[in-house]
Amino acid sequence: MRRVLISSGSPYEDIVGFSRAVRVGPYISIGGTAPIDANGDTVGIGDISRQTLQCLETIKIALESAGSGL
Repeated sequence: MRRVLISSGSPYEDIVGFSRAVRVGPYISIGGTAPIDANGDTVGIGDISRQTLQCLETIKIALESAGSGL
C-alpha cells in the first residue's frame, strides 16, 4: 500500500522529521497535537477548554487533508 504524508506546514516537520498525519490504505494515523494555530502561536494559554478545541480543529484539518473527517 502507498504511504501518503500529510503536512501541517509546521517548520518543525523537516527539522525533527514528522508529519501531522500518515495515510496507508484505509488507515490514518495522526501525530501528537499541541494547541498551536496556523501562525505557530500557542492558543488558549491557561484555558484547557480552548486548547482542546484547537487540538481537535488541527486533527479535523489533518483528517480532511487525508480524505476523511471527524
